Amino acid sequence: MLDYTEYTKFLISLLAVVNPIGVVPIFITMTADLNSAEQRRIAKLVVLATATVLLISLFFGELVLNFFGISINSFRVGGGIMLLLMAISMLHTSHTTIRQHREIAEQASESMAVVPLAIPLLAGPAAISTVIINAYKGHGVEHYVLMSLDIIALTVILALLFLLMPWIASRISTLGINISTRIMGLILAAIAVEFIANGLKGLFPVLA
Repeated sequence: MLDYTEYTKFLISLLAVVNPIGVVPIFITMTADLNSAEQRRIAKLVVLATATVLLISLFFGELVLNFFGISINSFRVGGGIMLLLMAISMLHTSHTTIRQHREIAEQASESMAVVPLAIPLLAGPAAISTVIINAYKGHGVEHYVLMSLDIIALTVILALLFLLMPWIASRISTLGINISTRIMGLILAAIAVEFIANGLKGLFPVLA
């Protein structure tokens, strides 16, 4: 078990890496044509998926990656490519086109909640690696219990944030959604490039 201040630092670092505020405009954009009940359902799935991924990473992260022979850097590249494809879609999809495909979006809402909202936007390579690295700093039941409580605290913050989503979304017009879609597409593209670049630097140190 580590000093209690270390667990506080872990929670703060996890909040910084996960960056729950950053997913707000992306969530609003992706669920703009869904009703309130569907948005709440997706929000619950996002929170649950994020908590599940981080807890699995805490207890089994390194074992899973080693079992499949996957490194964090490979995960960064894969997640970055997935985010880049999503960003390109956001840059080329109009609000009218989104409406025309509303039925498809509703059918894929559960998948949307997990990918890309929970993974890799919230529980991405950086968050997973942060959990794994801190997990192996200590030993014992109490160490893992305290780290689990930190992750649960993070999910509570996420849940509270998603409760405010309808209030935020109700104040954004159709034009605002179109503009935010393209802006967030550009931001997502930049995040994706960072994921890929950092992954490639880790896989090929000569590039650093």
